[in-house]
Amino acid sequence: MGEQADGKDSIARQVAPESHWPELRVLILVVSAEKKLTGSTVGMQTSVKTSPLLKFRAEAVVPARMAEMIRYVKERNFQGFGQLTMKDSNQFHATCLDTFPPISYLNDTSRRIIHLVHRFNAHHGQTKVAYTFDAGPNAVIFTRDNTVAEFVAAVRHSFPPESNGDKFLKGLPVKPAPLSDELKAALGMDPTPGGIKYIIATQVGPGPQVLDHPHAHLLGPDGLPKPTV
Repeated sequence: MGEQADGKDSIARQVAPESHWPELRVLILVVSAEKKLTGSTVGMQTSVKTSPLLKFRAEAVVPARMAEMIRYVKERNFQGFGQLTMKDSNQFHATCLDTFPPISYLNDTSRRIIHLVHRFNAHHGQTKVAYTFDAGPNAVIFTRDNTVAEFVAAVRHSFPPESNGDKFLKGLPVKPAPLSDELKAALGMDPTPGGIKYIIATQVGPGPQVLDHPHAHLLGPDGLPKPTV
């Protein structure tokens, strides 16, 4: 975390190589590409100034959760990893609502995705998928490779694509999978056509890389972007 007021000694470190958990998959459910009413930077600055919950979260909750999350990743414990991911996302958005004036990044479709995830997990009796939301309505879903096809089918059932059915799924290929009548009933949701614009299927990638060769990056010696030729 660091101690300096300017934050220059606050450094992110990769806790495991991307090859550590090869079964882990990521689905990005794109709900909206529209510009947010409150930008991330301005929103966080306002939260720091006005949210008592954010101060409590930073001091009393985050340090322990960081240690817990690192342990779950190292153990490849998806149950713990998934539940903690969702709890922390929920608390982050609680601090947004605790901000004054309040900030609401989630929309109705975001909340329906949350509902879908919990119903899907309840049907299976375990945490098989987990959501997290940044400062916006789009969902990032963590799951494992053996669950991707069924959950994508559940998303298609709950949020039928309106006109881009052939382009609804981007990224890594996902084989079509049937959705059982039992799971359809367990989801308990009326379909919302067009609620999700498209899905990006991907997986965990490498962390930041240090590029020493001057031709390998887009910055000049002054640290500014190189001029176009």
